[in-house]
Amino acid sequence: MSLQHVHSGKVRDLYAWPDDRLLMVASDRISAFDHVLETEIPDKGEILTRMSLWWFEQLAELVPNHVVSTDVPEQFRGRGLICERLQMFPVECVARGYLTGSGLLDYQSTGEVCGIALPPGLVDGSRLPEPVFTPATKAELGEHDENVSYDAVERTVGADAAAELRALTLAVYERAEQVARERGIVLADTKLEFGRRDDGTTVLADEVLTPDSSRFWPAESWAPGRAQPSYDKQIVRNWLLSEESRWDRASGEAPPPLPADVVERTRSRYVEAFELLTGERF
Repeated sequence: MSLQHVHSGKVRDLYAWPDDRLLMVASDRISAFDHVLETEIPDKGEILTRMSLWWFEQLAELVPNHVVSTDVPEQFRGRGLICERLQMFPVECVARGYLTGSGLLDYQSTGEVCGIALPPGLVDGSRLPEPVFTPATKAELGEHDENVSYDAVERTVGADAAAELRALTLAVYERAEQVARERGIVLADTKLEFGRRDDGTTVLADEVLTPDSSRFWPAESWAPGRAQPSYDKQIVRNWLLSEESRWDRASGEAPPPLPADVVERTRSRYVEAFELLTGERF
């Protein structure tokens, strides 16, 4: 079967599929600091795909999703999904229940995140009084998403769509946070993408609640005031920032290949997150 390539992101590749649908394939690529690394993480694409499918089922009562079928060509088995073609909203819909990452940097600078005032005295890893919607722009490959205000989202998609995106994002986060907590995992934040069908229905798309799009922390070791251990690619980030990598983040040069032990430890964290959350074996 000959497939027309439509688009490649940091991790996923899109192909045209009959009946105006799309084949979305999750690769084993991994990105860090807005670079797609030369080294891949074995099985990562399958883990992300299976985790997204599991979460789509958990969230089905809250919001429809874009998955049509998992019946894909053999070379994409386990990593590919047949999906609806949607008009995607040009907004990264981020929900935060804990303060860290770019949200922490914004807070330290202004006392706010995306224009939302937060209480004084918060530190890295602090639980927020309530989850907040902190949208971002969708950056091109190699560029960085930028946090924006809710007003900016209203100007981009309109007041009604902005209100719906905020409500859906927070509803998904609150449901997922509860599910994760029951399994001993803190869901610190997550990034969602939504699209619109021709009939106006808003649909959850792309990946959902994976270690690539979310911060998952072991609940038993959560302690505000420091960086938290995490079930994601922090192992990769830490190695790239270490003296061992000999990479200067400010140089503009591509990061070096990852050592075998970093690859294996990263793969293990993805597998661990999948198994803890879903209760399935990988």
